Amino acid sequence: MIARVRIIILTVLCASFIVSTHSTELVDVREVIPDIILDIRYATPDNFTGKVLYPSADCFLAKEVALALKKVQDDLKTQGYRLKIFDGYRPLSVQREMWKVFPNSKYVANPKKGSVHNRGYAVDLTIVSLDGSPVAMPTDFDKFTEKAHTNYKDLPQDGIKHREILKKTMERYGFISIKTEWWHFNYRNYKRKPVLDIPFEVLKR
Repeated sequence: MIARVRIIILTVLCASFIVSTHSTELVDVREVIPDIILDIRYATPDNFTGKVLYPSADCFLAKEVALALKKVQDDLKTQGYRLKIFDGYRPLSVQREMWKVFPNSKYVANPKKGSVHNRGYAVDLTIVSLDGSPVAMPTDFDKFTEKAHTNYKDLPQDGIKHREILKKTMERYGFISIKTEWWHFNYRNYKRKPVLDIPFEVLKR
C-alpha cells in the first residue's frame, strides 16, 4: 500500500470538482450529467450496514466512466427512461467498514484487493421513468439474494424487462454487468486503475 501511495500524484481543481491521480480523473457526475437522479444510500442509514458511511450524498466517477454514462442516459431517454444512481466512487476506508459488517466476497469486495468502486470505475444504478417515478425491478438495491442475480428468472415480467433494458443499454456503451447484482456495472479497463482512498471532503473542495 505504501508503494501505491508514493506513486499517486493528487491534484485538486476546486472550481470543477475534479481530482486527478497518475491514471484516474474523478469528477462529480452532476457536472457531466446535470439531470442525473441521485439516491446515494451510503450517505444515509438505509443500506445493508445500517450506518451512514458517506459525509454527503454526492457521486464521483472516473471522467471516462461519467462520459460513457451520459451516453447511456441519452439513449435511455429515447426509450422512455432515465438513470438513478445509488453509488459510484467509494473510498477504500469505506470498503473496510462494509467488509466488517458483511465479509462475503460474493457481494462485498475484500478491501485487501479493493473494489472496482474504489477505482471510480463501478456504478450502482437503476432506471426510472422520465418523470423520476420508480419502475419495477427484481429487488431493491443491495438485497443480497438470488433474486438479485442477473440471470434469475422467477420474477414478474416487468422486473425482468426493466433489468434487461438497463443491462443491454449499459453494455452498449462499455459497461460490464456482474452475475450477483443487477444494479452493479463495471466500466472497461478497470483492472489497470489504482485503488483510491480519497475522502469525499477532499473531492468536494
